[in-house]
Amino acid sequence: MVVTTVLAVRLGAFVRSTRVSAALAAAVVALPLATATATADDAPGPVFRDGQAQPVFDPGDVVRDEVWVTADVDSDRDGADDRVHVEIVRPAATEDGMRVPVVYQASPYFSGGNPITNHDVDVELYVPTRPAGPDSPITWHYEDYFLSRGFAVVYAESLGTGASTGCPTTGGENETIGAASVVDWLGGRAPAHDASGARVEADWSTGRTAMMGVSYNGTLPNAVASTGVEGLETIVPIAAISNWYDYYRENGAVVAPGGFQGEDADVLAEYVYTRDDREVCRPVIEELAAEQDRVTGDYNAFWRERDYLDDAHRVRASVLAVHGLSDWNVTVSQVSEWYEALARHGVERKIWLHQQGHTDPYSVRRQAWLTTLNRWFSHYLYDVDNGVEEEPRATVQREDGSWTEEADWPAPGAEAATMHPRPGGAERGDLDVRPSRGRPVVERFTDNATTTVGELVDADSSAHRLAYASDAARRPVRLSGTPRVDLRVAFDRPAANVTGVLVDRAPDGTSHVITRGWTDPQNRHDPARTQPIRPGVPYRVSFDLQPQDYLLSPGHRLEFVVLSSDHDFTLRPEPGTGLAVDVTRTSVTVPVVGGEPTLRAAFGWR
Repeated sequence: MVVTTVLAVRLGAFVRSTRVSAALAAAVVALPLATATATADDAPGPVFRDGQAQPVFDPGDVVRDEVWVTADVDSDRDGADDRVHVEIVRPAATEDGMRVPVVYQASPYFSGGNPITNHDVDVELYVPTRPAGPDSPITWHYEDYFLSRGFAVVYAESLGTGASTGCPTTGGENETIGAASVVDWLGGRAPAHDASGARVEADWSTGRTAMMGVSYNGTLPNAVASTGVEGLETIVPIAAISNWYDYYRENGAVVAPGGFQGEDADVLAEYVYTRDDREVCRPVIEELAAEQDRVTGDYNAFWRERDYLDDAHRVRASVLAVHGLSDWNVTVSQVSEWYEALARHGVERKIWLHQQGHTDPYSVRRQAWLTTLNRWFSHYLYDVDNGVEEEPRATVQREDGSWTEEADWPAPGAEAATMHPRPGGAERGDLDVRPSRGRPVVERFTDNATTTVGELVDADSSAHRLAYASDAARRPVRLSGTPRVDLRVAFDRPAANVTGVLVDRAPDGTSHVITRGWTDPQNRHDPARTQPIRPGVPYRVSFDLQPQDYLLSPGHRLEFVVLSSDHDFTLRPEPGTGLAVDVTRTSVTVPVVGGEPTLRAAFGWR
């Protein structure tokens, strides 16, 4: 059966309507058609040159199949195993006996989404006491590229979405089982049936599968890899989540993906709940709303189920992880912590970090990205000995658009260097590597969630933040890794947000937020346990900022800013909570290539 491929990319797979949150949406781009095709005299089979699969198949000469794979889970509680709707696109040569590996994308977005309402975030803080399936064949902007090079492309609708049964649970175990069942079917270990109920075997598949996608579609590969499922040879998670708690929470604080205030796990599940039966999953989504706990923000069993970092030791697939250093939707900690966990367990891995936000690297560095991706899949799916696994692990784009290849990430040689503020934070105090000496100095400010971080950072003086600035740098300073804030702070109310910000101040006075982070001081000892705050009592509050790789240019100053609520990310209580920071017992530690000696030399500190 020969079917013409659909060239239009279905925007519903990635982009939400303007009325609802697009927290997990990704940019969509188009790839050119392959220029080379196989002739009738060619024997079926892929061709490799310079370690890469070549475009020898006509991407318009394909077979399209549709099946439902049975998953070993009953998430909609109807007494029957859930079924995953799958669409397959494979080279027509597979009808003549050629067997091919698979590039597989699982997604909850293929059937669009529903109108939803986000949670109200202008609230006081806690004090302890649609249609049945896609209306046209699913496609992807990589489809022709892979088909022409001897790979099949498989799409699966996540449980509870489109023509799949089951319920969406925003990263829950059932979604992982559903997506993994397709890998098992491709390897001959799970049953599938067509629309008539006839059993279907993937006898055209080699059983070797790669998973790849952006955002939620990249998160599912992380989840499936964390099961250690047989046959999943490699994954390419792009702008992907590795720990859902850190997507909707941060150190006990209820936070939101950048630009999507009020979204949470229940809202996202409601959005993607597009299966035909619109009532069967209602109790499941109501349970999500209760178990996610927007009151305390504590880490609990609900979030533990959605924390793939705990299962990194199970990963057998190689991982090519990709993330934007300017991604404030899925923050950089998601890839940083995943990559570090994989390293601890000896997983073959590579990381691509670019300067853009929540997007696919194809739009950032097209040809180099496709070359890397081709060589990666040729090696891990076809066993081509091209040396890709022995090359530098890190590819990093700098602020000027240039690219560097490095042995690993964070950058080799990055070491912690601690800086200490000096009094004067209502305007701008100094920032220095030398510890403060003498009597304690306490500086105060009040929370005002109606003011943005950008406004507070750029204010010459403010009663709503404390700011401290270094001297102008004499030479470049590269930060690579995770900064950490250590505060001695008291509160005049029993609940507060705390936000830390690192800023690049240019010679002309303009600013750029390098990174930021948040915490709930009630969770100062454990994100899983709320402990009351007594007003007026100083507490030690320490937390990480988002990881970053950033080059501070000569003439620029490094600033450290402390505030309470972050208008764009945290809950926004009524203004007025007072915070008192002991400046002499407060510090910020930054990961500097070259460590403290480099920092001292750059700023002229002795």
